[in-house]
Amino acid sequence: MRIVVSGTHASGKSTLIADVAAALPDYAVMPDPFELLDERFDQPGPAMFLQQLRVAADRLEDDPPADLIAERGPLDFLAYLAAVDELGRGTASDEAIERARQMTASALRTVDLLVILPLAEGDGIRAGDDEDLELREATDAALLDLVDEVELVPRTTRVVEITGDRAARAAALLAAMAD
Repeated sequence: MRIVVSGTHASGKSTLIADVAAALPDYAVMPDPFELLDERFDQPGPAMFLQQLRVAADRLEDDPPADLIAERGPLDFLAYLAAVDELGRGTASDEAIERARQMTASALRTVDLLVILPLAEGDGIRAGDDEDLELREATDAALLDLVDEVELVPRTTRVVEITGDRAARAAALLAAMAD
């Protein structure tokens, strides 16, 4: 099963993936695309998010393992692009956005389960002030809007939103995988 765990920064993606991967050692884990970029990006902006989107899309389409859990997918970075635009922090060209949407739709056709981690009270996740809380909130809202677009997320990709504390999230993901 191919799984993508999506959410804004400091939403619990890495923790959830680590917990589930420990229970499923045969699954390959793909790290956050940010970890795969060179260090030329100083500030978050359209160029950085477009590059991460390309990495996230390519790795889902370039013969990935049958059983994998990927931290972030291209939909995450479309959400970041929408958020930085909304916040007046930069805008990608219309052509770049259209290419990004096409890459996202194509890559998500290879995904069996898309896990969305919306920000929610009671999850026990505390983001530090260094996490750009304004961008975090705007990206969360954009992601929740984008996940409903059937042009991006095909009906063949099952989508689940998971909230709760650490143990509840892991149990919910394992249960979703069993369904």
